[in-house]
Amino acid sequence: MTDTPAKTGPVLTKLSVMMFLQFFVWGAWYVSMTGFINKSGMGDVTGAAYMVGPIAAIISPFFLGLIADRYFSSERVLGVLHLIGGLALIAAPFAAKSYSLPEAPENAGLFYHMVLHDLPAFGHPFILLLLVHMLCYMPTLGLTSSLAFHNLTNREKQFPLVRVLGTLGWIVGNIAISFLPGKDGSAAQFYLAGGAGIVLALFSFMLPHTPAPLAGEKPTLGQILGLDSLALFKNRSYAVFIICSFLICIPLAAYYQQARNFVESAGAVVNESATFTMSFGQMSEVIFMVLMPLFFARLGVKWMLAVGMLAWVVRYGLFAAAADDNIKWMVLGGVLLHGICYDFFFVTGMIYVDRDTPAKIRGQAQGFLVFVTQGLGMIIGAKVVFWLTGEYTNELGEKDWKMIWAIPAAFALAVLVLFMLLFKGRGTSSSPVGSGSGEPAPEPLAAAATPDTA
Repeated sequence: MTDTPAKTGPVLTKLSVMMFLQFFVWGAWYVSMTGFINKSGMGDVTGAAYMVGPIAAIISPFFLGLIADRYFSSERVLGVLHLIGGLALIAAPFAAKSYSLPEAPENAGLFYHMVLHDLPAFGHPFILLLLVHMLCYMPTLGLTSSLAFHNLTNREKQFPLVRVLGTLGWIVGNIAISFLPGKDGSAAQFYLAGGAGIVLALFSFMLPHTPAPLAGEKPTLGQILGLDSLALFKNRSYAVFIICSFLICIPLAAYYQQARNFVESAGAVVNESATFTMSFGQMSEVIFMVLMPLFFARLGVKWMLAVGMLAWVVRYGLFAAAADDNIKWMVLGGVLLHGICYDFFFVTGMIYVDRDTPAKIRGQAQGFLVFVTQGLGMIIGAKVVFWLTGEYTNELGEKDWKMIWAIPAAFALAVLVLFMLLFKGRGTSSSPVGSGSGEPAPEPLAAAATPDTA
């Protein structure tokens, strides 16, 4: 991909509006939908509902490699996907109906509970419509990032400022739910999110023209499947980064799936809405997103990623410590740490991948990052967390929140230790800003990642 400079303020404004709407769509239903699911008597589909996103994330890199990177401009693909996804999300609550999973057979083993138990829920029409939406939505995560990077002159400094509008979009989406008549339990959250998706679909056609990066090239199997980016694994630090990104997303699933329920259970509710409380995490994300260029210059990639993972450990540790006595300040403190958790790890990771990969496979590499994090990591995490929550829920429906949070905290700590031991980075030069000259750091992965099929 050849970088196209963002020469005027209007281009940056359009990219910022794109990011705002992109994450408003996600923030206006993803966390809050457990309220609607519980109210509709569909509690048993919770696990499946939080698996459709990871399933879509697994599929999206193949779509990007086959179609989006080759035949159509990025802004057009973005528009079509959001139009279809928005309509599916609006239709989802009309398909809601009470549902209970079949009873597990006697002596059912771990394989049944982890793999087979939730499968019937995927036949529920509500889940099928969510799946259609997420199949359209997940590719747009990579598309919006690559579209923004393509039109920025200084990615490390400008991207966090553009991306922070996405965080604001998520916050506004969360807060908007708390003002609906039925709050978290309202079907209107899906109409709001779906409507925003349709608005973004129309707005996409006004974005800067971003041509398909592989237009005119004969497709190869490696490009279609995104396999060319696997050559980056020859670099040990990159391989460690990808593996740790995958592993850290397993405990991350606990936050998305159960944090809202925990906040409600602990009584740490603001404006009579647990989702409103959850928006505090994105509010802190705004602060750290704006400060990211300063942290980059002083910490570099390795320590940015490490601090992000440490925040995961501390957050779940606070939740576990608060569980028995419903200590509200600990619950709120854990929510507020989401800003460091997300910005320092995921946004840093996107910049690291974009900076250190050759232009021709940069889109594939971003898609592969989505595949291993939002895809494989989150789908395994969703299953594990749903099973773990069931294991620590008694016959009266009371949850042992201390154990539900302590186990992910321990897992995240193990990932942090693994990362610190194996990720070498580039010392003080690991900062993407370089050595203070304003020039990007060299691309050490380029030689290892040059695809043989190019």
